[in-house]
Amino acid sequence: MHHKRSNILVVLIAPSGGGKTTIIRRLLTLKPNLEYSVSFTTRQPRGAEQNKVDYHFITEAEFRQKIADDDFIEHALVHNHFYGTSKKYIQERLDDGKDVIMDIDVQGAKQLLVSGFPAVTIFILPPTLNELGQRLQNRKTDTEEVINLRLRNAREEIKKIKEFDYLVINDTVDQAVEAVGNIMDSERNRVDRYRNTDVIFFGG
Repeated sequence: MHHKRSNILVVLIAPSGGGKTTIIRRLLTLKPNLEYSVSFTTRQPRGAEQNKVDYHFITEAEFRQKIADDDFIEHALVHNHFYGTSKKYIQERLDDGKDVIMDIDVQGAKQLLVSGFPAVTIFILPPTLNELGQRLQNRKTDTEEVINLRLRNAREEIKKIKEFDYLVINDTVDQAVEAVGNIMDSERNRVDRYRNTDVIFFGG
């Protein structure tokens, strides 16, 4: 008989271009019990993004209907597009014994925390604002106007760091992946995640 342990929802928060997607992809290859929560969005796919893999790409009308149906654990308007996370998807994966990881912006993360849904929140931050700007330039997916908007938003998002559980400086991908993985391992072994430990230990 095994000790009963609750699974975890891990939320990565970062300014656009902060590297959270790259970190998640690496973690998914390292942790077989980890699943990615695919968000819904009204924006168009970028580059090689695939529907139902990177995001569920839907229309604004479809998104607003999901809000009306209370189908999101969080949703937000970011850079003129809507983003949201399925409440049903998260709970089903946790109930199946999986850990779940997701990446959202500051607005969405705060909304999730207010909802009371248990989560481990980790803010991912590049070493400097200049480095963030360079990473956005290197993506070559946005116009100069959009990049400047993302940098302005980053200045405001960084002010919210202390509202979350952990901070990881994404200087290199390897270092950041290791840091997030260590946080997850520590969180999974918190005493309050175990159930009926005394009963199981004494053979009840």
